[in-house]
Amino acid sequence: MLLPQALGFARAGGTPIDSGPYAPPSPARELTAVSADGARLHVEVHGPEGAPAVVLAHGWTCSTAFWAAQIRDLAADHRVIAYDQRGHGRSPASPACSSDALADDLEAVLEATLAPGEQAVIAGHSMGGMTVMAASARAAFRAHAAAVLLCSTGSSQLVAASTVVPMRAGRVRTWLTRRILGSRAPLGPVTPLARRILKYGTMGPASAPQMIEACARIVHACPRKVRHSWSQVLDLLDLDHGVRELDVPTAVIVGTADRLTPPVQARALAAALPRCTGVVELPGIGHMTPVEAPELVTATVRELVHAHIRVVSEESA
Repeated sequence: MLLPQALGFARAGGTPIDSGPYAPPSPARELTAVSADGARLHVEVHGPEGAPAVVLAHGWTCSTAFWAAQIRDLAADHRVIAYDQRGHGRSPASPACSSDALADDLEAVLEATLAPGEQAVIAGHSMGGMTVMAASARAAFRAHAAAVLLCSTGSSQLVAASTVVPMRAGRVRTWLTRRILGSRAPLGPVTPLARRILKYGTMGPASAPQMIEACARIVHACPRKVRHSWSQVLDLLDLDHGVRELDVPTAVIVGTADRLTPPVQARALAAALPRCTGVVELPGIGHMTPVEAPELVTATVRELVHAHIRVVSEESA
């Protein structure tokens, strides 16, 4: 049975989002991937078997529901694989929270869903992008990654670079940001105040109400302990080496109003990536790019599939 917390509705209060572009679509099939340490990961597969593969890795405090708009569009002619990071959605929490665990988990998902030698476009948002960087030198990743999309992410100095606290960069801002992002406080129900806070911290000023509602329900569904545990990992994250190892065509998307991973992070990624295909900075868009700019994110995935998966299949035919 599909548990409500998998869709980001438990603990969120109110009426579930059950229609429109942000309502999570039903998968063609579901499976469990087992990571290196035994952690069990909920995986969904959407779309026709045999179609070009796309793998989606969501960010901190989110779930597969975050990719609803991309899944709905891409599944018409792609095999879309989305999974819940450990402790998120329907994947049970694990005492192991680290960038290595994220890499292990992505490897497990790739091995469980892709045939030997089969390649996919892998898209990661925020912590999902960091997952890709962490896995960049892994054998399974290199065997299966045809191209990558990094959305609203960074490789290091995440707390220091964040502009959630509106003051000059420095030790005081970093200290305050660390306390806010690492808070153990429960988020509680989705109220008008909660929506305003979430919009300020994670979304652009012109975000539509349905976008804010969808993100609020997903984020508020993340268990408090899971949110705190992963905040500690992100605080100390340093994946600069992983960026340099990411030797596949890689597109980067960021919103100019992103307070969590501002454009300076995207530009640093572009400068370090061996095969960056370009950086797109979206005016007025915040951190939640797949929700705030769904058509552009989806179109970028399609472009990467067309450019890098079809060529491989034609050459091997």
